[in-house]
Amino acid sequence: MENTGAVKPRIFIRPSRGWVAIDFKELWRYRELLLALTVRDIKIRYKQTFFGVTWAIFKPFVTMVVFSLFFGKMMKVETAGVPYPIFSYSGLLLWQYFSQAIENAGNSLNTSENLIKKIYFPRLIIPMSSTFAGLLDYAIAGLVLLGMMVYYRYPVTANLLLLPLSLLLTWLLAIGVGLWFSALNVEYKDIRHALPFFIQIGLFISPVIYPGSLLGKYQWVGAINPMTGLIEAHRAAFLGGAGANPSALLFSFAITILFLFSGLYYFRRMERTFADIL
Repeated sequence: MENTGAVKPRIFIRPSRGWVAIDFKELWRYRELLLALTVRDIKIRYKQTFFGVTWAIFKPFVTMVVFSLFFGKMMKVETAGVPYPIFSYSGLLLWQYFSQAIENAGNSLNTSENLIKKIYFPRLIIPMSSTFAGLLDYAIAGLVLLGMMVYYRYPVTANLLLLPLSLLLTWLLAIGVGLWFSALNVEYKDIRHALPFFIQIGLFISPVIYPGSLLGKYQWVGAINPMTGLIEAHRAAFLGGAGANPSALLFSFAITILFLFSGLYYFRRMERTFADIL
């Protein structure tokens, strides 16, 4: 009897070699998964907590109070006439989002180990969802800053147009840095322990709780920090004043692009080994 059945083709799935361009169409097809992972990260953060989303306000507010006591009252740090509480909070608000985003993104692949091993989807979605989740905390904590502006009688000015730019660049920088840490964390588990240390150091070398001018002749140290221009632009967006430093903001943009593309390159290069190493 003649076998007329069609022969099924054999499909081989092999890891890609070299640089693989990002398939934005594929990322768009998995947009619902990106949204689902973002919602998951938000729920996990506040699951079984008594105060819930108020923790988004509690952390920067208490930090602001402590810094206001030591740097504002005791050390009397000069802030160009801006009350220290609102000066520090405007910096802490953006820094909290950035630090939270890179820490969550850096640990995201390890916490999603089972998902990575079971199904296929663009792995970029995992660290990306971690950077999106922190935007809710930013928005909630931002309400306190608006309340402080009313209390200290700071009107909304045209400088507020700097806010989307500073937030967008901070998000892109968080993705770039987060991609580096997330890929490295798969192979080197020390990264999860080193991340909080780097974040703590970053707080004190960024003009979050002090103006960049306080560094004097060592301002170049702060200038090479990409968060310097972004924090100054963010602060200027709310508090006005002289506005952001264009050269510092331009430098922050250049470093952000460098981190973003180098992070994408390293992540895509290591992506083929994630499931095996995890």
